Amino acid sequence: MVSMVSRPKPVRRLDRVVIRFAGDSGDGIQLTGDRFTSETASFGNDVSTLPDFPAEIRAPAGTLPGVSSFQLHFADHDILTPGDAPDVLVAMNPAALKANLADLPPGAEIIVNTDEFTKRALQKVGYGADPLEDGSLDGYRVHPVRLTTLTVQALASSPLARKDAERAKNMFALGLLSWMYHRPTSGTERFLRQKFAKKPELAEANVLAFRAGWNYGETTEDFAVSYEVAAAALPTGTYRNISGNLALSYGLVAAAERAGLPLFLGSYPITPASDILHELSKHKNFGVRTFQAEDEIAGIGAALGAAYGGALGVTTTSGPGVALKSETIGLAVSMELPLLIVDIQRGGPSTGLPTKTEQADLLQAMFGRNGEAPVPIVAPATPAECFTSALEAARIAVTYRTPVFLLSDGYLANGAEPWRVPRPDELPDLRVPFATGPNHTTEDGTEVFRPYKRDPHTLARPWAVPGTPGLEHRIGGIEKQDGTGNISYDPANHDFMVRTRQAKIDGITVPDIEVDDPTGLARVLVLGWGSTYGPITAAVQRVRADGGSIAQAHLRHLNPFPANLGTVLRAYDKVIVPEMNLGQLALLLRAEYLVDAYPRNQVNGMPFRSADLALVLKEALDD
Repeated sequence: MVSMVSRPKPVRRLDRVVIRFAGDSGDGIQLTGDRFTSETASFGNDVSTLPDFPAEIRAPAGTLPGVSSFQLHFADHDILTPGDAPDVLVAMNPAALKANLADLPPGAEIIVNTDEFTKRALQKVGYGADPLEDGSLDGYRVHPVRLTTLTVQALASSPLARKDAERAKNMFALGLLSWMYHRPTSGTERFLRQKFAKKPELAEANVLAFRAGWNYGETTEDFAVSYEVAAAALPTGTYRNISGNLALSYGLVAAAERAGLPLFLGSYPITPASDILHELSKHKNFGVRTFQAEDEIAGIGAALGAAYGGALGVTTTSGPGVALKSETIGLAVSMELPLLIVDIQRGGPSTGLPTKTEQADLLQAMFGRNGEAPVPIVAPATPAECFTSALEAARIAVTYRTPVFLLSDGYLANGAEPWRVPRPDELPDLRVPFATGPNHTTEDGTEVFRPYKRDPHTLARPWAVPGTPGLEHRIGGIEKQDGTGNISYDPANHDFMVRTRQAKIDGITVPDIEVDDPTGLARVLVLGWGSTYGPITAAVQRVRADGGSIAQAHLRHLNPFPANLGTVLRAYDKVIVPEMNLGQLALLLRAEYLVDAYPRNQVNGMPFRSADLALVLKEALDD
């Protein structure tokens, strides 16, 4: 008789992995991806994520429109995107497989919940035959796993009903993937017990399912290899995993603290901006006041009123909400008060694609008001950069007394990456003085307060808090007389005030744009803004690795443009501008600098793939 000795499974070391979880919204896909991301970040890998939600609320289960996915790219080095294509797909049902199969490269691993591959489920998404049996998946490494059955078996001793037990299959899948990639487990178990603290039987069931998935990977013969991805070498500091909306929320709180002002958010819920309202409502201890208004117009009206009263006024929305807020933004331009308009862009027009990303609100932010109503525009490039962009938008608003647009988008808002938590002494001092008394002496020697007497350097008018003795003045949307603020219909005065408001925006101090051109010999420049930073940078790195010489620059300030932008653009023979719209920045560059910017546009609701951009850049070099 020969004794069988259990041998440890071999471990293969990798430098990077892209995993995509996919299934129905009710399968807990986003929670599964978020937990895997959190454990991966705590392990020390660099991380970038791409959650993708169904555009329909409660789309029919098992259908293609109802598929929810979460893609995670993690590595032992600095990464810039969630990855172009998954190395591993976890498909909870036939719809998830069909919706994502075209994105998989040959040889990718597919983990399939075979319990869901019933005849009815296959027919619902148009499969004439079972793809697990007809040979159509022969080019992939397929792991058929009875996730639902194994989960129910693992919870046989649980008091939960079968239907409730089945819902824990996402935790079984998470446990299996955690085993495959040596992810920590204690954080997830702690999270589950905290999340379901009021329902301990539910917490214990999820923990049991999670452990069962881990043990299945350890014992089954179908998974012969596990993988290790070492921690990344990051600059020294305290890190946490953070999404763009969370970083933006923290940035707003930090900005108010550094300005010495109460923070007021007037907002109406709208995808994908609602998370900011939810998060800021938790921070009353920092003097944050949140107001969920009955509509978009009331939200921004309340925020502008708060700014008039001496607070840092903020309103959050997406493209359709910006359209409704436009008149009040114009009022803020006329009143010259600090106000932050946070636009988390999504696919349009109208209702459009609420859960998909786009960059198509640039011209709306630039010109979407009646009359000459210039507004500064700031755009973060990464999820973590949403924090510093909030501080920068606040700096401009309070220093120059103007409304400011902050343009994020769904990709940044929902995506996540490691963020080094800054020290308080690294944050800018944003304090500005309020008006306290008279600021002008008339010809007869009388001291008076003039609400539109401007700072000679910034052209900002005084910020006068209502109720301050001696600072009574007129306010409203009708044109003001220079200096006094009285109502004026004088043509020459209107001309002067329009030009002055424009000059104030044109004179805002913003950093010069930095160009990444290692050799100094590149003749092609690729210029981006907002969330295209990651795909563009990854594409540029691919081109350079293949021997190409190309320069890169990225705009964080879109109004006013950096002072050196024209010089930079004219230094190159060709300027490529990738945008998730039909060429809005390219249009502005052509108008402002008379350079032939070549747009590269995409409006499919998804971020660029770096491999696709790399091909475009190589073609530009070959021309």
